[in-house]
Amino acid sequence: MPATPTTLPPALRPYLGETTEDAARHELLWHEADAFAAEHVAPRAVRMEAAPGRVERKVADLMAARGWFAVTVPAAFGGLGAGHVAKTVLVHRIACVSAAAAAILQATLIPVGALLHFATYEQKRRWLPPVADGSLLLSIAVTEPRAGGHIGGIETTAERAGNQWVINGSKTHIGNSHLAGAHLVVARTGEPGVRTSQALTAFLVESDRHGLSIANHRPGLGLHGFSTGRIDLDRVRVPAENVIGEVGKGLSVAQSSSILYGRPNLAAVSLGIHEAAVGTTIAWLKTRDRYQGALSDLPVLRDRVGGMEARLRAARILAYQSVHLLDQGLSCDADLINAKYLGHQWAMASAQDAMELHGAHALDGDYVLQRLWRDIQHTYPPAGTGEIQRIRLADAAFDENRIQWSERLASETSWARPGPTAA
Repeated sequence: MPATPTTLPPALRPYLGETTEDAARHELLWHEADAFAAEHVAPRAVRMEAAPGRVERKVADLMAARGWFAVTVPAAFGGLGAGHVAKTVLVHRIACVSAAAAAILQATLIPVGALLHFATYEQKRRWLPPVADGSLLLSIAVTEPRAGGHIGGIETTAERAGNQWVINGSKTHIGNSHLAGAHLVVARTGEPGVRTSQALTAFLVESDRHGLSIANHRPGLGLHGFSTGRIDLDRVRVPAENVIGEVGKGLSVAQSSSILYGRPNLAAVSLGIHEAAVGTTIAWLKTRDRYQGALSDLPVLRDRVGGMEARLRAARILAYQSVHLLDQGLSCDADLINAKYLGHQWAMASAQDAMELHGAHALDGDYVLQRLWRDIQHTYPPAGTGEIQRIRLADAAFDENRIQWSERLASETSWARPGPTAA
């Protein structure tokens, strides 16, 4: 699969900003991400795949040095202040070359979003500049061994002890668990019987806190090089000033971060994998000789590729349209959910088509298509499975979405929006 810069599709230009300057900055970022992926990610992607038991750190360092982990952080805190379309550009373009590298980027962006929306000014001033200069990566720790992604079933507890909180429990499938210097942990603080909406609290817990341990990295089916590990908290003490948002409002922190950051981020990862699968298949069919021509000349195969191309174009528009709405501060929760849901579903369908069109060659262990097929499996469970997404979309259809996070927590700053605020 070639790792070379591509031309920005004209269909995306309406989502890059209302002014020529906005569009130019997004296009420059597009080409910068492509060049970065070609120079730094592509060579490491092969090594990451060959050594699945190793956590990739160098790519994270290189992205951190460019300030990409703070792409949505206001300039007042050292960030790029570029908004959600810019974030999608970075994750999408890197995912075209390595979904694992893109996962490293998107996983830290989720807790960064939580800080932007719920942290006090003093907390932002404390934690966001280190994110911006690359000295601090974050994780979000919600999923648990027993409860899975069911937030209402969280068993990790936090009890008040003077001016501190004592946290006990375990979290699993935590993205960047081995790279993060701090983890946004959602724990149960309410008494039994208290409604989930009032029973959870979010804490920022530094990795070096006594009692916090991280299990050894275990590679998954795909995304080799990306760590999604287990975090155990045994009477971990954190000061009261590490509470993010209000006590008892951790559900809001988790849900809003999932909708506004997690789902569009995963849509961008799926889009990158999708694009790579289609590009790889087209290149393969064009170079395979058959019947005084190439496989790409056969109508039956062109029909299959046409279906893949249709899905890819639709997924691309859906991913960028939804984050464009978010940058504009418009109500778009359902659009963000739909981008994640259909983006994964369409990429899965195209990846399966790609496998079948390659025949036995798709089964070669060192061929890129096998990696793409395995990686796309990882964009289904996070931020809600397909069943959850469909239920939320049904809520929207019946006009039962009580909270629109995209309206309540509009982007603090964006190249496409005038008058950004610092806090």
